[in-house]
Amino acid sequence: MFATANSSTGEFDVCFAVFDVSSELTTESKMKSHYDVVILGAGHNGLVAASYLGRAGFSVLLLEKNDYIGGATTSQQVFPDYDARLSRYAYLVSLLPQKIIHDLGWDLELRRRATASFTPYSPRRGYHGGLLLSNLDQEVSRKSMVDLTGSEAEFERLKKFYNLPRVFAEQVWDSMLEPLVAKEEMARRFHADELSREAWRSLVEEPLGNAIERYLQNDLVRGLVFTDAKVGVFTHPHDSSLVQNRCFLYHLIGNKNGEWKVPVGGMGAVASQLERAARKAGAEILTNVVIQSLNVSGKTRAVEFAVDGKRETVEARFLLVNFGRNVLAKFMGRLFQPDRADEGSVFKINMLLCRLPKLKAQKYPATEAFCGTFHSDEGYEQMNASFDQASGGRLPEKTPCEMYCHTLTDDSILAPELRQQGFHTMTLFGLDAPFSLFVRDNETMRRQAEKKFLASINQWLEEPIEDCLAIARDGRPCIESKSPVDIEDALGMYHGNIFHNAPTFPFAERKEQVGTWGVETEYENVFFCGSSALRGGAVSGIPGHNAAMKVLEVMTGSQ
Repeated sequence: MFATANSSTGEFDVCFAVFDVSSELTTESKMKSHYDVVILGAGHNGLVAASYLGRAGFSVLLLEKNDYIGGATTSQQVFPDYDARLSRYAYLVSLLPQKIIHDLGWDLELRRRATASFTPYSPRRGYHGGLLLSNLDQEVSRKSMVDLTGSEAEFERLKKFYNLPRVFAEQVWDSMLEPLVAKEEMARRFHADELSREAWRSLVEEPLGNAIERYLQNDLVRGLVFTDAKVGVFTHPHDSSLVQNRCFLYHLIGNKNGEWKVPVGGMGAVASQLERAARKAGAEILTNVVIQSLNVSGKTRAVEFAVDGKRETVEARFLLVNFGRNVLAKFMGRLFQPDRADEGSVFKINMLLCRLPKLKAQKYPATEAFCGTFHSDEGYEQMNASFDQASGGRLPEKTPCEMYCHTLTDDSILAPELRQQGFHTMTLFGLDAPFSLFVRDNETMRRQAEKKFLASINQWLEEPIEDCLAIARDGRPCIESKSPVDIEDALGMYHGNIFHNAPTFPFAERKEQVGTWGVETEYENVFFCGSSALRGGAVSGIPGHNAAMKVLEVMTGSQ
């Protein structure tokens, strides 16, 4: 056992021993009947856990249902006629701690986007403008805000507002890789000054809409800010559950700056680095696995599964679960009781374009507008209306969405000939598209939603984006849409929730959670290692790290 406990912090100093062992596992090769750790699901968090535990000397087996590694963090040739590797589900990185990258020795490049966001607008007199916020030049952002509002006041108010998550991140970020502290203890960290107290009050104790309305006056700016509280979840500014606050924090605290960066090579590069690290650490990986039963009642945990038509059983001291609480409940024959806030609300569209569309806002070239997050129909009051309409069981009249072009920051995901011809990928993320709208007739509603979301974008373009789509050999346009129902079917995420369940605050809200790693289940030595864990969600690796630390904690305590 290569771990020592640090009693003052609750962390573990892990002495990594890297074994030069081939971890390619096939049904023809020798599979052991017992492992120290079996991990169900070779998504990015499962691979992170496998890397830490393998390097600490444990025997590790990962079982993956798909024929590929990486789960939602994969790149795939979505359109077979074109050599373009699209990040099908996840596409940007913010919450992945540098500590994990350093610990596991990844050679991963995360590239900054020149534009943070672009929000087109059409005020009176028919003038088409756009609010461009730059990641590189604050003066560009300031001037663009003046064009929208007529003064610098809103820009200064926006900076003051964003001081709140900045202060919050400074106090909280490092704790994401530590055992959970009590809410009261975390609150004490924000007693130092008035700004800290205001950050805690605005982001934790009251609905986020209060702070947005207190700090900001322009409807477009309010909406731009609030989108980070809505992506993936079905909520509104004054939701009493505060799920909007939790979602907002997940989008703003990553590595203490909240900037979302482009993984060079696409999400597939992230998955490849993870797989390489796990295999180098000695972890064995088996794909095309159909799990048939779990037994957690004995001294060891047992997994029965089928692969290539052959039934297998393996035992392990520890079982790490990289899928949702809903899936685990099904395996255990238990009733899954979700919270209202657990419902997913996202509509995903992947596109391959033969050219970028031109904007009606002629002041801004498409290369600037689309390399950041392009917002459409996301005004503050507009999103209140779209939430109410979706809550009433219908697609909103105006569908809020945001879009981004990976290839304007990193074109390595395209074959050289596609780059030369001006091809680009485009990803659209639709909001206020809850699972409940699609569950009765997914096919019909998917077609209607796709049409509405594209129309939302087209109102800002000189030409319909459909005219810019690449065309496959069979004449079909290169566009793929995924509803929450499709996401649940493909990835097992409850009701298409990209966080697996509602995001959680980064501290213990209940007494029994204090001092835990947030990965524990009701079953002995069975831990969540994916987004279902507390502090799970997004491409972070945090639950994978924390599940590994929990295993080390148990092993240290048993010596």
